[in-house]
Amino acid sequence: MANDTAEKPSPTDISFEDALQALQGIVESLESGSLGLEESLARFEEGIGLLGTCSNVLGQAEQRIETLTGVDSNGNPITEPLDNEATIDKQPDADDASLF
Repeated sequence: MANDTAEKPSPTDISFEDALQALQGIVESLESGSLGLEESLARFEEGIGLLGTCSNVLGQAEQRIETLTGVDSNGNPITEPLDNEATIDKQPDADDASLF
Protein backbone atom coordinates (compact mmCIF):
# COMPACT_ATOMS: atom_id res chain seq x y z
CA MET A 1 0.00 0.00 0.00
CA ALA A 2 3.01 2.31 0.31
CA ASN A 3 3.09 2.57 -3.48
CA ASP A 4 -0.37 4.17 -3.48
CA THR A 5 0.92 7.38 -1.92
CA ALA A 6 3.86 7.59 -4.36
CA GLU A 7 1.50 7.47 -7.36
CA LYS A 8 -0.88 10.17 -6.11
CA PRO A 9 -0.34 13.81 -7.13
CA SER A 10 0.77 16.23 -4.45
CA PRO A 11 -2.04 18.30 -2.91
CA THR A 12 -0.79 21.43 -4.70
CA ASP A 13 -1.00 19.77 -8.15
CA ILE A 14 -4.61 18.63 -7.85
CA SER A 15 -7.83 20.44 -8.81
CA PHE A 16 -10.36 21.41 -6.16
CA GLU A 17 -12.86 18.86 -7.42
CA ASP A 18 -10.30 16.04 -7.47
CA ALA A 19 -9.04 17.01 -4.00
CA LEU A 20 -12.59 17.01 -2.63
CA GLN A 21 -13.33 13.61 -4.18
CA ALA A 22 -10.08 12.16 -2.77
CA LEU A 23 -10.90 13.63 0.62
CA GLN A 24 -14.32 12.00 0.57
CA GLY A 25 -12.68 8.65 -0.24
CA ILE A 26 -10.28 9.07 2.67
CA VAL A 27 -13.12 9.84 5.06
CA GLU A 28 -15.02 6.76 3.91
CA SER A 29 -11.97 4.52 4.33
CA LEU A 30 -11.27 5.90 7.81
CA GLU A 31 -14.91 5.55 8.86
CA SER A 32 -15.00 1.93 7.68
CA GLY A 33 -12.51 0.94 10.38
CA SER A 34 -10.88 -1.60 8.09
CA LEU A 35 -7.46 0.11 8.00
CA GLY A 36 -4.65 -0.53 10.43
CA LEU A 37 -3.23 2.21 12.60
CA GLU A 38 -0.30 3.12 10.34
CA GLU A 39 -2.42 3.16 7.20
CA SER A 40 -5.08 5.20 9.02
CA LEU A 41 -2.48 7.75 10.09
CA ALA A 42 -1.07 7.95 6.55
CA ARG A 43 -4.54 8.47 5.09
CA PHE A 44 -5.36 11.05 7.77
CA GLU A 45 -2.15 12.95 6.95
CA GLU A 46 -3.01 12.85 3.25
CA GLY A 47 -6.50 14.14 4.08
CA ILE A 48 -5.08 17.06 6.06
CA GLY A 49 -3.00 18.06 3.02
CA LEU A 50 -6.03 17.83 0.73
CA LEU A 51 -8.11 19.82 3.20
CA GLY A 52 -5.48 22.57 3.15
CA THR A 53 -5.55 22.60 -0.65
CA CYS A 54 -9.35 22.90 -0.68
CA SER A 55 -9.24 25.66 1.91
CA ASN A 56 -6.67 27.65 -0.07
CA VAL A 57 -8.64 27.35 -3.30
CA LEU A 58 -11.85 28.42 -1.57
CA GLY A 59 -10.08 31.38 0.07
CA GLN A 60 -8.76 32.55 -3.30
CA ALA A 61 -12.21 32.17 -4.84
CA GLU A 62 -13.74 34.21 -2.02
CA GLN A 63 -11.22 37.00 -2.58
CA ARG A 64 -11.99 37.04 -6.30
CA ILE A 65 -15.73 37.23 -5.59
CA GLU A 66 -15.23 40.08 -3.13
CA THR A 67 -13.17 41.95 -5.71
CA LEU A 68 -15.73 41.41 -8.46
CA THR A 69 -18.82 42.23 -6.43
CA GLY A 70 -17.40 45.13 -4.44
CA VAL A 71 -18.56 43.72 -1.09
CA ASP A 72 -16.66 41.86 1.61
CA SER A 73 -17.67 38.56 3.23
CA ASN A 74 -19.88 40.44 5.74
CA GLY A 75 -21.80 42.22 2.98
CA ASN A 76 -20.13 45.56 3.62
CA PRO A 77 -19.24 47.59 0.54
CA ILE A 78 -15.56 47.76 -0.32
CA THR A 79 -14.56 51.37 -0.70
CA GLU A 80 -11.47 53.12 -1.89
CA PRO A 81 -10.28 56.50 -0.62
CA LEU A 82 -11.30 59.44 -2.76
CA ASP A 83 -8.81 61.81 -4.31
CA ASN A 84 -8.17 64.23 -1.47
CA GLU A 85 -7.42 67.19 -3.74
CA ALA A 86 -9.81 70.05 -3.01
CA THR A 87 -11.85 71.24 -5.97
CA ILE A 88 -10.83 74.83 -5.30
CA ASP A 89 -7.21 73.88 -5.98
CA LYS A 90 -8.01 72.62 -9.47
CA GLN A 91 -7.35 74.92 -12.42
CA PRO A 92 -10.52 76.06 -14.19
CA ASP A 93 -11.10 75.05 -17.80
CA ALA A 94 -10.81 77.71 -20.50
CA ASP A 95 -14.63 77.79 -20.73
CA ASP A 96 -14.90 78.39 -16.99
CA ALA A 97 -12.38 81.29 -17.07
CA SER A 98 -14.91 83.53 -18.79
CA LEU A 99 -17.14 83.24 -15.73
CA PHE A 100 -14.68 85.14 -13.55
